[in-house]
Amino acid sequence: MIGFELVQPSSLHEAIALLDTDDTSVRAFSGGTALMLMMKSGAFAPSRLVCLAGIEPAHAAIAATPDGGLHIGALATLASIEYSADVMRLAPVVARAMRRLANVRVRNVARIGGSLAHGDPHMDLPPVLAALGAEVAVEGPRGPRRIAVESLYAGYYETALTRGELITAVVLPPRRGWSSVYLKCTARSADDWPALGVAVSLKRDGGRVSESRIMISAATEKLTRLRAAEAALAGAPANERAFARAAEAAATEAQTVDDSRGSAAYKTALLRVYLRRALQQAHSGAER
Repeated sequence: MIGFELVQPSSLHEAIALLDTDDTSVRAFSGGTALMLMMKSGAFAPSRLVCLAGIEPAHAAIAATPDGGLHIGALATLASIEYSADVMRLAPVVARAMRRLANVRVRNVARIGGSLAHGDPHMDLPPVLAALGAEVAVEGPRGPRRIAVESLYAGYYETALTRGELITAVVLPPRRGWSSVYLKCTARSADDWPALGVAVSLKRDGGRVSESRIMISAATEKLTRLRAAEAALAGAPANERAFARAAEAAATEAQTVDDSRGSAAYKTALLRVYLRRALQQAHSGAER
């Protein structure tokens, strides 16, 4: 690796000022699990890394909100989220997803804000959080704003974050009456990046699907919401026939891509199978 400057601001305002530059090789640094790999491989050579360790105590808390939602500080480690009593109680699908997310060494170091800001479409958390209707709280030179997780990704390794902006928190709304499931298919080890990730949330009323949110990742260029599949479920009885229709709609809608984990056609076939399974589990309440 070539030499670079390492700075450690003592406040969020100072960190934003350091990142507000035309130099695209300046990066924020927290856990660094992905960034270090890119630097070691030569894929990225920073001129400056802005270490966020000095502001971690103020931005790492995990807490239930008064309305029954969750507020997760961007500098919370994935391990702390996995074992948080509030997360287990209010968003158990997030805690369960962690069990096959990389490995315990990575989860002990990686932060949720950096994981989301990295923009890799193979990450497990974006589809899960998007299916839950989560938003990221963002702070930048022009002030604070909120971005829905489903709108955070603009393309392959591209996000909607602008110059100098940092994710400060992940905010999950109350999910009373919803059942959520995340399934992933890996072509290698169980904790590897997925060939396909499917997250679904269902809300039912009298045996029918009143609302749904269906997200996929890894098989597509970026996190994608499958609205045609959701439309196929709207008002339908929560049964196998409706789930099969939704799976076919998803297979037609999703623009899957070829990569080292499988062909586009293979991933489309996976989507048909895994979406049906996820819907069945969400309907039965057997969250995964």
